[in-house]
Amino acid sequence: MAEPGGRGLRVLITNRTLATRTGTELYVRDLAFALAERGHAPVVYTPQPGDVAREIRARTIPVTDDLLAVAEPPDVIHGHHGLETLAALLAFPGVPAVALCHSWIGWSDAPLPSPRVLRYVAVDHTCRDRLRFEHGIPDERIRVVLNSVDLARFRPRPPLPARPGRALVFSNAAGPGQAHLPAIQEACAAAGIRVEAVGASAGKSLARPEEALGGFDLVFAKARAALEAMSVGAAVVLCDAVGAGPMVTTANLDELRRVNFGMRALRHPVTPAFLAGEIARYDAADAAAVSRAVRESAGTGAMVDELCELYAEVIAEHAAAGPDDPLAERRAAAAYLQGLSPRLLQRDLLASAFGALLRRPLLGRLTRHAAASSRRTWVAQLLRMDGLD
Repeated sequence: MAEPGGRGLRVLITNRTLATRTGTELYVRDLAFALAERGHAPVVYTPQPGDVAREIRARTIPVTDDLLAVAEPPDVIHGHHGLETLAALLAFPGVPAVALCHSWIGWSDAPLPSPRVLRYVAVDHTCRDRLRFEHGIPDERIRVVLNSVDLARFRPRPPLPARPGRALVFSNAAGPGQAHLPAIQEACAAAGIRVEAVGASAGKSLARPEEALGGFDLVFAKARAALEAMSVGAAVVLCDAVGAGPMVTTANLDELRRVNFGMRALRHPVTPAFLAGEIARYDAADAAAVSRAVRESAGTGAMVDELCELYAEVIAEHAAAGPDDPLAERRAAAAYLQGLSPRLLQRDLLASAFGALLRRPLLGRLTRHAAASSRRTWVAQLLRMDGLD
């Protein structure tokens, strides 16, 4: 899809961070790559650039932490996270936007009320319900565009063995102190399965998971990570720190994809007994059928087709609507910022309490030692605040 003049669309994509490898960061990367390959002109804005930002820029896609440095306005804003989307709307008056909701929880994924946000995109039906029933977004302004997987990167593995021999815990929460990791290890040990863990908390992030997933027969994951594992042909049990879910099979695949293999599917406590029951459902032939179904329906191409159609729709709708209402826009921005203020105060109080703790001689040393040995990026960020490190 291109504009009538032949130029592809200039799409400004926002995200609160591109420093690690969380779901939204990788979504932005893959979307930017796909748009560029189709002849569009993505530009990415994040106030916290990092590894993923460098990966995007290596493809000659502009990445900036300063919206005022973007010399030409975009045709459409693709907004992740309310505050960053609001900044983009204020920087580029007259540009319409679509805003994505990736999560059932978290203030940053709450919808930004603005007359120029013409569509709200939910990545699954759980997020749709958040938009519709907790924030009052009219159903006609919501689209569900399910998550996808880059099929060119995630290639099919050889056929699975009759019995699983190697398992992978594929999660940014799979680190020391998380109860689900010992439960998985215990259940797998009882079945004679070797286990490895990767992810930010495990201290072993995978820049190229497509090169590793094919070496595992069974994968414990949720959401995007689960979809990637299915696409290569591994058997997948839904599991993360928040709970456990079923083995993904041909019988439940469609239902589970509608909720993005996420929170609504993770309804069970993570116990060795529950996980052992799901491991016992391992079926190499059914896992192969799941993989084929995912590859037929969940490729990134289909997702980007939907988004490009949506961009064209909101651009046309905005043009037909006539002049924007500056007062309505200012009032919407004020309402969002009013709601944000208590959350920022809460964070300031937590940071202040953390700083006071660090200033206590014994507790400070213990806290710094614990933080230094932690693989969680938010601990390092806390230490950097106000020079606490």
